[in-house]
Order: sequence, then C-alpha cells, then structure tokens
Amino acid sequence: MTARRLGIAERLYTGQLSYDFMGNRRRWFLISAVIIGVSLVLLLIRGLTLGIEFSGGTDFQAPMSIQQGSVDEVRERVGDIEVEELDAQVFTLGDDAIRVQTRSLTPDETNQVRADVAEIAGVAAEDVTYNAISPSWGDQITRQGTIALVVFIVLVMALIAVYFRDWKMSVAAIVAVFHDLLVTVGVYAAVGFTVTPSTVIGVLTILGYSLYDTVVVFDKIRENVAGIEHTNHTYSEQSNLAVNQVLVRSLNTTVIGVLPVLALFIAGATLQSGPLADLGLALLVGMIAGAYSSLFIAAPLLAWLREREPGMTEHRARIARRQARSAARSGRARLDAAAEPLAAAATLATVDDAAPTVAAPTVRHERRTGGSRADRRKKGTR
Repeated sequence: MTARRLGIAERLYTGQLSYDFMGNRRRWFLISAVIIGVSLVLLLIRGLTLGIEFSGGTDFQAPMSIQQGSVDEVRERVGDIEVEELDAQVFTLGDDAIRVQTRSLTPDETNQVRADVAEIAGVAAEDVTYNAISPSWGDQITRQGTIALVVFIVLVMALIAVYFRDWKMSVAAIVAVFHDLLVTVGVYAAVGFTVTPSTVIGVLTILGYSLYDTVVVFDKIRENVAGIEHTNHTYSEQSNLAVNQVLVRSLNTTVIGVLPVLALFIAGATLQSGPLADLGLALLVGMIAGAYSSLFIAAPLLAWLREREPGMTEHRARIARRQARSAARSGRARLDAAAEPLAAAATLATVDDAAPTVAAPTVRHERRTGGSRADRRKKGTR
C-alpha cells in the first residue's frame, strides 16, 4: 500500500521540512537593523506630518456632493486662497461633505477662509462649520498617548513574564513591538501621510496583533523545550522546530488579516478619505511587520538569550560529549568491520602455510633383462 504523501504544513510540523531560522538569525538581525536605521534617518530628515489634532490648526467642514475629481478640484481652488502659508489639506467626509484643515489662523484669516470654502462648496458661509484646535491641546494628547504607551508596555512585559515564567520572553516580545513601531513610523515619514488619531488607533491595534503572533510562537517554543535537559536537542533546535510548526498558521493569519486592511487602505486612498487611508496604512504596515518580527526577531532573539544561560551552556557541552563518544564508537566499529576481511584472509593464509605436504607415491622400476619371466624363474631356482 502506497504511503500518503504529506503536505508542506505536515512536513514542517514533523520536522521533515525545516528552515533554519535560528542559524540565520544574524542575517535577520542585520536586515532589521538596516530597516530601523533607514526609518530613523527618514524621521530625522523628513519628520512626521502631524495632523491638527497634534500640531494645532483650524478645521473647516462644508456640505458638498462628492464626485470623481471633486477633491482634486477643491484642493486646487483652496491653493488659490489668498492667505500666506495656509498649509491646507483637503479630505472627504463620506460622499456629502468636504473637510479642509489649515494651520492656526487669526480671526480675520478664519473669516476669509470660511467664505472661500463656502464659495468653493457652493453653500452659504453660515453652512461652513469650523473648529480651532490649539497646539497645547495637541501637546496634551501627545503626552497622554506617550504615558499610555509606556504603561501598556510595562503591563505587557509583566503579563508575559508571569504567564511564561521567563522574563527573557518579555524582552524579546517588546523588542519585536518596538521594531514594528519604528518600521510603521518610518513608512509614514517616507510617504508623508498625516499622523492623525486614526493613525494612533492603527498603531495600538498593530501592537496587539504583533504581541498575539509572538505569544503564539512563544507558547509553541515552551511546549517544545519542556524537559530539554534530558534530551539531545539544544534550545535553538527546539525553538527552530517551533517556528517551523507555526509558520503556515502565521502566514495564513497574516494573509487573511491583510486582505481586508488592504481593501480599506485602497478605498481610503482612492476616495481621498484621510482617516481611512491613515488607519489602513498603519494597519497594513504594522501587520506585515508584526508577522515578520514574531518569526525572525522575537524567536531568534529569545533563543540567543536562553542559549547564553549557564544551564544551557552545560547542556550543549553534554550533548557535544555524547556526540563525541558516539562518533568514537562508530569509528571503532567501522575499523573493526573493515579489519574482519583482512583478518579472515590472514587466517586462511596461515592455515595454508601450516598444512603438511604429502609425498607423491614412488613408482618402483625394475631393470629389464633378456628372456621370459619363466626363464628368469628357472634361473632363480637353480
């Protein structure tokens, strides 16, 4: 009966098919370091485009029927408003309103921009609502958000350390989270998208997603390394097996999660909807970075930290001694097996040399004389 052929997922789970994540960790660390370095350079050179919720400004909203090309037309006409350094950004609010955000304006500038926006939208000035946001409010929001992020990280580290009873897992998980944050912020700096409250929501969402993926990998590692001191496997080997075992699941989860987020981002960018585009970009970049960091950053970093422990160092030394003894026994066995035919041949040769020689029987020859045998008998009797 023909054996059933295993699929890729089954071969990864059983270890028949495996990629060496741990052995190539230096490569992944180097790639991540380059990506983070580029993100930091972009932040220093280009910086982030902060929305008025963080930098302060004035927000105008006017009812308007949105059609294809309406946003581009409004953006072009807003650029002609005779206010210096207006820094206007135009977005849609659904399909029946337009939103124009500018820098902080004086009362006179506010009245002028309000009248111009009303003219562009084809409505009365009284129908255009506006809201002035001071920079101090944005600073307060930024400060509160930073405090919330720090509290979140501390609580997550404590929870992971208690759940897995291993503080090194907390360190590896938080390093992966910071990796995802820096990559996402770097992409925002590169494309010039505006950082809005939607961006903050997206970032907080990807933090949870990244941690979920990392916890799944760590849970499998914990299962594989249970009682590892009594086996012939190292921590890195069992961790590598765990990553391969959850690889297909992680890829499937990421693809399923990215597809709707990609649709959200495309819709937001196509419809010129700032909040949708901001949220979609943060989720899209963060989910992909989270899946990458869980497999290529968190797990290899955890294995590297654990392998440096004295207990794991001694365990690897014991494995090396066992392998050396096994290799020595195998070498002796091969030498013995190779020597057996030679010994047999030597024994056979010795037996052949010691065998006695048998003399060939001699043939008695009589000298012939003349006469017949009867005559010779007569002569003999005489």
